[in-house]
Amino acid sequence: MVNEFEIKKQICDIGKRIYNRNMVAANDGNISVKISDNEFLCTPTGVSKGFMTPEYICKVDAKGNVISANGKFKPSSEIKMHMRVYEERPDVRAVVHAHPVYATSFAIAGIPLTQPIMPEAVIALGCVPIAKYGRPSTMEIPDAVSEYVQHFDAVLLENHGALTYSDSLLSAYLKMESVEFYAQLLYQSKMLGGPKEFTPQQVEDLYEIRRQFGMTGRHPANLCPNEQAGKPSCHSCGGNCTCGHESGKGECHGDGSCGGHGQGGEPIDALVADITKKVMEQLNK
Repeated sequence: MVNEFEIKKQICDIGKRIYNRNMVAANDGNISVKISDNEFLCTPTGVSKGFMTPEYICKVDAKGNVISANGKFKPSSEIKMHMRVYEERPDVRAVVHAHPVYATSFAIAGIPLTQPIMPEAVIALGCVPIAKYGRPSTMEIPDAVSEYVQHFDAVLLENHGALTYSDSLLSAYLKMESVEFYAQLLYQSKMLGGPKEFTPQQVEDLYEIRRQFGMTGRHPANLCPNEQAGKPSCHSCGGNCTCGHESGKGECHGDGSCGGHGQGGEPIDALVADITKKVMEQLNK
């Protein structure tokens, strides 16, 4: 039987962690946990995630309607985004949204986290694409996230932050940590002249390790049709897959349209160089 009070304490603990690790400021961010098919616990709006206690936590149904809330507390205004993830991913039991500094910087710069630079990131995350910008608290964000939910366990939100989800609250939080650490390493390696990426074979070796571990969730090692067909995987495209997005950003989403070239058939090396140039321009402003 679900002990709701214990889950509420866990949510408060994770809230303190994301606040103390500088992943949110003021009242930013939100957390939710699925406790039954039609019951979800979530953080309230307008409250610092670093100072919550169990009585702050709200309960909503699958539509985001309030089942119970203590006094003035109301569910997060971003609950629609959480509900979309639960709706489209039955395996997900918890969702974490935060604004980690490095990952959010990449989201603001419009650069997905796709470069294979660290074994743990390749094995645990695969790629972290960017969902197009949506106005907070509207259906625009759930609709944008929906494009990636089936293929990834982490996604950047354009000019907004990051979203991670998994089969437990701890796992969803740890994915947020991993996204931020990956983004920080990528940022700092660019300051040192650019990261040395793994070769396609090295990436495949890491994918095989993930398969042997039997890790759950969604990942290019299991889902990218190109990877399964022996073609360059999402990690080989430098984030410039020919995915046909109207935005022209070509984010990686494992739909089989990834390839060794970006928009217009440009070689990977040229695209990576262009991305690096854009990053440097942003940093030097």
